[in-house]
Amino acid sequence: MTLLFTFVASLLLGMRHATDPDHIVAVTTIVTRERAAARAASVGVLWGVGHTLTILLVGGAIIGFKLAVSARLGLSLEFAVAVMLVVLGVLNLFDVRATPGPLTTMRPVLVGVVHGLAGSAAATLLILPLIDDVRWAALYLAVFGAGTIVGMGLITLGLAIPSVYAAARLQRMQRTLRVASGAVSLTFGLYLAHHIARG
Repeated sequence: MTLLFTFVASLLLGMRHATDPDHIVAVTTIVTRERAAARAASVGVLWGVGHTLTILLVGGAIIGFKLAVSARLGLSLEFAVAVMLVVLGVLNLFDVRATPGPLTTMRPVLVGVVHGLAGSAAATLLILPLIDDVRWAALYLAVFGAGTIVGMGLITLGLAIPSVYAAARLQRMQRTLRVASGAVSLTFGLYLAHHIARG
């Protein structure tokens, strides 16, 4: 019964983890460029896949090799997230578009990977020492990751609806949403970088 509760909690924690402010800001900058709700939702799913892959790799290393993430490394990874938010914000503000191809498709995955490396993901691994069996601990990570994928897919779908609606009716409104999301991403990234540098 305790194990079942642990995995239900893991799924819910994964879904809640998708709502972290830096996650939403990053995905919003990508979603506001999409013109179809299904494509926008897939952005969130791809972000969740990248995030989950990192959690599985990092968590697997922690479980298998008894590794520990130092505070300094954790801050460095958080700073990488801040830099990424600034870059995404600038790309949106100046409407810089990559040539359609594999790299464009992989961008949400790469953004998810960077977030998965950051300290917010490492914090979710604190529960792992409570699970003695390595196999159950690995399953916990997989369930947490599944929750993150589902949560981010739903969030991006919700975020995309206004943007898709605007794109279909008012080109100017869609551009406003893109610029606004870029400004928020840039500002939040700079704030996060400043906060980490001061810490």
